[in-house]
Amino acid sequence: MNQNLNPQSPASAAPAFGLIIIGDEILSGKRADKHLSRVIELLKARGLQLDYADYVGDSRSRITATLQRAFASGDVVFSCGGIGATPDDHTRQCAARALGLELALHPQAEALIRERMRDMAKEQGTVYEPDRPDNIHRLNMGMFPVGADIIPNPFNKIPGFSCGHVHFVPGFPVMAWPMIEWVLDTRYADRFQDAAWIEKSVVVYGAMEAALTPLMEDIERAHPGVKVFSLPSVDHPTYGRHIELGVKGEPAAVDQAYPELLAGLRTFDAKFGPELVRK
Repeated sequence: MNQNLNPQSPASAAPAFGLIIIGDEILSGKRADKHLSRVIELLKARGLQLDYADYVGDSRSRITATLQRAFASGDVVFSCGGIGATPDDHTRQCAARALGLELALHPQAEALIRERMRDMAKEQGTVYEPDRPDNIHRLNMGMFPVGADIIPNPFNKIPGFSCGHVHFVPGFPVMAWPMIEWVLDTRYADRFQDAAWIEKSVVVYGAMEAALTPLMEDIERAHPGVKVFSLPSVDHPTYGRHIELGVKGEPAAVDQAYPELLAGLRTFDAKFGPELVRK
C-alpha cells in the first residue's frame, strides 16, 4: 500500500500520541527500557500525554505489522530503535514495506553521514576515504522510505526520519530524546497546552472495587471527557492495603467531577486517607 507521507495534522486539538520501542535486548532483559518514562515526561512538559506504547522484538513481520497500524492510525507515533545498518536493524526496511515504498538514500542524510565520517577521520588523525567499504556501508543509515523527512541528531549527526506523523529515532537515549524533543517543538508546538490534564484522587481504605464500580460509572456518565480511575494496592509502603480512586481530565471538568466522587464515596462504610493532585 502506497501511503501519503505528509497527511494533514490530526484534527483533534489534542492528538493521540503513541510510542513504539523496538529491540530484542529490551524483551530479553539485557537492557532496561528508559524511553517510556522519558517520553511521558517530554509530553507532559508540553501539556500532552502518551496514549499507548508497544514493545516489539527484532522480527521483521511484527515490526512491519506494528508500523502499518501506526501509519493507519493518524496518531503521532515515535519509534525508537532499529534504524542502524547492522543485520539486526530492520526498522527502516519495515517502514518502507509498511508504506509500500522503496528505500532510497536521502540527500540530506547522505551529506550529514559523510560529514560525520569526515569528523571521525579528523578525530582519529586519518584521511577520510569516501570509497572505503565501511564508509560506503555507513551510508545505509541514510536509506529511508522515499519522501521521508530527516530528524536532526545533535549527538553525532546521523539523522532519523519522519514519514508523516510517524517519527523514527535511534534506540540510544542520548540521541533519541533530544530528537523527539525537536520533533515535538518543530512539528507540534501548536498543540501544546497549559494545564491540559489534571488528576485528583483520594486514598480509600476498607472498600472493594466491585462495590465502587457503579459510582465510577455514574461519574463518567455525568461528566463526559472525565476518566475515573481505580488503582488498588495490597502492599503499598506508605498506605498499605488501599484503593486510590480519582478522576482525570481537563482541570475545569475535574473540578466539577471530583466533589461528586467524594460525595458518592461518603455513602460507603470506608475510611478516607490523603487526597492527591497530579498535573
